[in-house]
Amino acid sequence: MDFLYNAFQSLLGAGAYVLLPLIITIVGLVFGMKISRAFRSGLTVGIGFVGIKLVIDMLAGNIGPASKAMVENFGLNLDIVDVGWGAIASVTWASPIIPLLILIIFLTNILMLVTNTTDTLDVDIWNYHHMAIVGCILYFLTNNLLIAGLSAFIMAVITFKLSDWTSPLIEDYFGIPNVSLPTMSFLSTAIIAYPFNWLIDKIPGVRDWEIKIDNAQKYLGIFGEQSILGFMLGCAVGLLAKYSIWDVINLGVHMAAVMVLIPKMTALFVEGLMPISEAATEFTKSKFKNRQFLIGLDAAVVVGDSSVITTALILIPLTILLAAILPGNRVMPFADLAVVTFRVALIVALTNGNLFRSLLIGSVAMSAILYAGTATSQALTDFAVHTGLDFGGQLVSSFASVSLTISYIVFEAFRSNPILFVPLLVVAFIIIYVFAERKYKAYKKNK
Repeated sequence: MDFLYNAFQSLLGAGAYVLLPLIITIVGLVFGMKISRAFRSGLTVGIGFVGIKLVIDMLAGNIGPASKAMVENFGLNLDIVDVGWGAIASVTWASPIIPLLILIIFLTNILMLVTNTTDTLDVDIWNYHHMAIVGCILYFLTNNLLIAGLSAFIMAVITFKLSDWTSPLIEDYFGIPNVSLPTMSFLSTAIIAYPFNWLIDKIPGVRDWEIKIDNAQKYLGIFGEQSILGFMLGCAVGLLAKYSIWDVINLGVHMAAVMVLIPKMTALFVEGLMPISEAATEFTKSKFKNRQFLIGLDAAVVVGDSSVITTALILIPLTILLAAILPGNRVMPFADLAVVTFRVALIVALTNGNLFRSLLIGSVAMSAILYAGTATSQALTDFAVHTGLDFGGQLVSSFASVSLTISYIVFEAFRSNPILFVPLLVVAFIIIYVFAERKYKAYKKNK
């Protein structure tokens, strides 16, 4: 058992740059590709992911300090610090029951594929932590393996079903066919986005309000281009951070670079992925009658959309403002402000790039994350300290983990008030089913 645990930890320790090409190559071989073609696809996908990661790191390294400076300039008194998804992911993988939870999630995916209850073949193994974190904290609080395992199973079922139902958005809006995104940081906003978008459709006048980046490019000329738009938004953040004029311009240039480079890296990622998707399509047609798998990938493949980045950059100061004015919130946004793109990508796709709707729904989604982060901070901090990551007595949170709306509902359903949160979870799932299942069936039929 120790040998298997150590081998598993060693494999995970290799990192996404090693795992991603390896997994894609293996998937390609399973789907009947020649090893040379499968490896080339895996390597190309890996290169694209490295490029995406480098650009996101550049985004985080530049927008993070600027965001912190904005917080300080507003004089906010918030005692729970957002330490970022990376810190939370590290303590999740360090949990002693992580191998069991990963196995449960993997077997759940296989079982659902065999029973035709999902079409998502999830190769995004490193992001299993989004599903496992709920079980890890519950095990720390209850010392009950059954509760931990059951919560991970429920998170997996919800994740794979939402991945299926939102896959038409990935193809129709982002132009990536035969792919789903089983990343809870991307999926969780669905529970807010679908009903709110429906509600806006029912409001006369408001439902016709539309602001799109494409329209901005058409009417604003050079000022609507991605690079210029990124530069202006970066400079605006720098001014709010009270940077010097040269630092403002430096931030603007870096944000312009992000707007230009991420789409190019995403295109490289998709270039490597397409042969795998084609092979998977042919494989499933031959092995499963009227069946087609969706390759489940990291949501990083869609955050390069100009409307996603623009929405996120505008939402960053709005999130800080919300943190300051929402009664009862104690979370200080910081590290995860750089990855707001992942929280709004689904919203942007659902609203077809309508900036007005994306910002409105995004503000509601970020408010929910702040409140959930406040409610779960003590449990998350205690778990992190127990696992070996001490924050010096500071309460911590993140825009990931159990702050995500669906993760929070599942967590609370097991932790404190099943009578309230289990029905809430069922209602939430029914809401998404009603809004998304019919569209997904039509999408599959047309395929």
